Amino acid sequence: MSKRIPIFYACDDNFVKFTIVSIQSLKANASPDFGYDIHILCTKISDEMRKAALSLADDTFRIMFDDVNAFLKSIEYKLHVRHYYSKTTYYRLFIPEMFPDLDKALYIDSDTIILGDISELYAHDLGDCYVGACNEQAMVQTEVYGSYVEKCVGISRYQFFNAGMILINCRQFRENNLLERFIKLLHEYSFIVTQDEDYLNVICKDKVRWIENNWNVEMFGEIQYKPEDFKLIHYIMVSKPWHYRDCIHQDFFWKYAEQTPVYEQIRQVLADYTDEERARDLASAKELEEMAIRETNRPDNFLNRQNMIRAKEAESAGKADSAQKSPGRLAVLARIKEYERAGRFAEDVEDDPPARAIQPGEVDWERKKLSSRIKARLAFRAARKFLRDMMQRRQIIISGVTGTENLARLRDGGAIITCNHFNAYDSFAIQLVYDEIFKVTRHGKFFRVIKEGNYTNFPGFYGYLMKACNTLPLSASHRVMNEFLGACRNLLRAGNYILMYPEQSMWWNYRKPKPLRKGAYTLAAKNKVPIVPVFITMKDSDVLDADGFFVQEYTIHIAKPIFPDPALPLAENVSNMMNENYLAWKGIYEDTYGIPLTYEGDL
Repeated sequence: MSKRIPIFYACDDNFVKFTIVSIQSLKANASPDFGYDIHILCTKISDEMRKAALSLADDTFRIMFDDVNAFLKSIEYKLHVRHYYSKTTYYRLFIPEMFPDLDKALYIDSDTIILGDISELYAHDLGDCYVGACNEQAMVQTEVYGSYVEKCVGISRYQFFNAGMILINCRQFRENNLLERFIKLLHEYSFIVTQDEDYLNVICKDKVRWIENNWNVEMFGEIQYKPEDFKLIHYIMVSKPWHYRDCIHQDFFWKYAEQTPVYEQIRQVLADYTDEERARDLASAKELEEMAIRETNRPDNFLNRQNMIRAKEAESAGKADSAQKSPGRLAVLARIKEYERAGRFAEDVEDDPPARAIQPGEVDWERKKLSSRIKARLAFRAARKFLRDMMQRRQIIISGVTGTENLARLRDGGAIITCNHFNAYDSFAIQLVYDEIFKVTRHGKFFRVIKEGNYTNFPGFYGYLMKACNTLPLSASHRVMNEFLGACRNLLRAGNYILMYPEQSMWWNYRKPKPLRKGAYTLAAKNKVPIVPVFITMKDSDVLDADGFFVQEYTIHIAKPIFPDPALPLAENVSNMMNENYLAWKGIYEDTYGIPLTYEGDL
């Protein structure tokens, strides 16, 4: 057995019985090709519980209890421990310092069941990222918590990770002094909603290796995976099988609990849990939401404090460059420069979480079902409110639109709208213009092409918009792409409009037009519809975002439609339309910015 995998839990004597069940599930599904060193971080565990846990140990699975008292004593003077803040929540942060020989370690909460081979999870390459983790579904699916992390913590709800399963880059933690940064932040600001998870997300921002979400399937809201695809189940918040007989997917927990020496004890916990205690759980959950709302609305919350600091720094120096900029955003800008120099224009510069593949027949492309049409109507209403709110908060700023007559003249048939792609929300800007132009006419509907991962990765509100707002997801599956092409043909012939991004990649706040790919033009030429080139230009506003950069003000330029020539063969039409589109974008770029279009790689 050439390699042993270090795995950590943290618990007290009351919770260790559930740790034992998680370890049993891990054992049952782990590869025999590795050895496993299972550490239980604790301060005091009874002899009875130690014996029960150690009964699971063998040559392959070593189980050890690591008393953290000595380490706590060594840093006690630094910690700002509050009465409602359980010390066990800190333990995962101590691992790199307590075990200086480890380069990488896996931390798992005790309220979990592992159904996949844990060696596959451990094998994820972290590079220079601080942690590997999965999206936190409570933030994605609940508006209260989503708003909280965006408006208080300063992190997108889609980039906030759940800390109940994290792959820790111990070497990076030590080299970048993350424990010291964590302790310093403890004294600067008191996060009280998800506590250590908030701190971890702040100190690891932009340094997260996103792992497939079936490695942390939270029993919360809409479950985005089928049970057969679960690799790790996480019974978060009040979704505890040992407290609730109707807990979702509790059968997985009881299957493994029954195989442990603590099964009868856990059954007794369930039997003894009273209705009064369950009522307190519900009240506690409600209180947590109310706490999140209060923290979000605090004038001096964490994000507002950070923004004030950055604004003062920028003002004192007379420029935004002096403001503290996010290292992650700076790394993206450096990568953009590198890719531009190398001519890698069609490649994304940011790593998206792995995406589930769309299955044939899964998408109601043309909204033929009544339920799809109702969902679309409701989703567009929600999307417009979402956009208005973002504009009111000046997260999106649209300063002008030119060439509306070029789109308005197309009243008799469908068209493909092409646009440069630089922000996850840029399609909302085009939607706004489309709605404004055609608000008084009965016209075709507005559809947008999206990436497969945008359709399958996001549950909750954003996932709802991605599925319901007339989206047409691309796919790696040939069968699904055949469905996509057929649906586009029918939608265009019915007089609808389809927004496509022919650059293929999204580069954050990139102002230049990139070389185009032929997909949109092939679709237009085959279906005998025009291309409407749209190019969005940007300028710095006076608003700093959470990353220390100015929010961009957009001007939306609509160029003249480009029609296919019925006398030309398909390939020539595609080439001509693509070239005309690029020249239109290039002209808008050079006229607006007053400089010739050049790239880093140009000689």
